[in-house]
Amino acid sequence: MKTLDLYQSGVARLRAADIEDAEIESSLLLGHLLNLSRARVFLHEGQLPDAVINDFEHHLSRRLTREPLAYILGEQEFWSLPFYVNKDVLIPRPETELLLEIVLQVLKGEKQELSGRLLDMGTGSGVIAIVLALELPQALVTSLDISYAAQAVARKNAARHGVLDRVSFISSDWLTGIRRLPLFDLVVSNPPYVARETFAGLQPEVSRFEPRLALDGGQGGGEVIARFAGEVSSVLKPGGRFFMEIGADQSHFVMDLFSAFAEFDGLTVYEDYAGLPRIFHARRS
Repeated sequence: MKTLDLYQSGVARLRAADIEDAEIESSLLLGHLLNLSRARVFLHEGQLPDAVINDFEHHLSRRLTREPLAYILGEQEFWSLPFYVNKDVLIPRPETELLLEIVLQVLKGEKQELSGRLLDMGTGSGVIAIVLALELPQALVTSLDISYAAQAVARKNAARHGVLDRVSFISSDWLTGIRRLPLFDLVVSNPPYVARETFAGLQPEVSRFEPRLALDGGQGGGEVIARFAGEVSSVLKPGGRFFMEIGADQSHFVMDLFSAFAEFDGLTVYEDYAGLPRIFHARRS
């Protein structure tokens, strides 16, 4: 079988399963197996080896069960960089890129100290900690997650991007494993904020395959955030910043929640490119 024939077969079956972007996904699967870019897949001529055909069929069968493409490929692009992912971590999303864009914009715009200690709470695949380490080369980053399996993925990504010497890893249930000392100039988090009652309506790629621990924010989606909200100020230096990704319907909730703590000021919610509330920011007084 030739490359174009296998590609077209994949497109047809993905479409039949109502999977969006069937053309892109079929070409990405083939490119992964042939070690070619998507563009070069279509220039590949000649008969494909049986091993490639068999692997493609195996990968396609996984995708047809709605397993996310990123888990099948073992990789997801984020911040224009490749990151290793598996079923133990949430697949990085554009909303988290926006979180990092705003963090860096605020720090650099206000000429904040960029060489201090930073904390990433709920690190997952490590994208936040690693990008901060890359963008702020004088900083030391602490990566915190309750999942040992997730920390293994984050450590692998830190090594891949050359920042393992500046990112430390702590397994902890949020801040329960951190001494209450004002050590950090910056705390960033992408916590679980999906409302538990909405899981039945999520895409199967999310509800059936991504780790529920990284998604489930409890009833209403705010239970996890409420658990650690009162503790964040205790680990921030005076003037330190806290940034958090939130659900599009949680703006009033987080503003009310953090307004109750006298230790914070400068509470702000930033909108995403669709005009939806997405990033929360508070400053330690």
